[in-house]
Amino acid sequence: MKRLAISVVVVLVMIQYMARPGQAISCGQVDASLAPCVPYLTSGGNPTPECCNGVKSIKGMAATPTDKQTACKCVKDAANRYSNLKDDAAQALPAKCNVQMDIPISRTTNCNNIN
Repeated sequence: MKRLAISVVVVLVMIQYMARPGQAISCGQVDASLAPCVPYLTSGGNPTPECCNGVKSIKGMAATPTDKQTACKCVKDAANRYSNLKDDAAQALPAKCNVQMDIPISRTTNCNNIN
């Protein structure tokens, strides 16, 4: 019985560390979330539902100021990889997806100023 209790406590502690909120956001996560948006960002028109889900996902992952700054830098790096990215489409993306974002999608944003 004592071993079972210890095992349960160990499993609960492991779950706590695996599901910790506030884990650092990565550029891989941001890139994967924005990948469905590339056709919209380079050609204009309207973003797909998958693209908007990616924008919502980034908003959900970037909860802390540090996460927001990291996500901003990742978005900025991704934007700079596409020479044919339409800046007006990028800036309009959150609004077109009905998402209030604290992270601008732009090549020129100073990400250190994001809180």
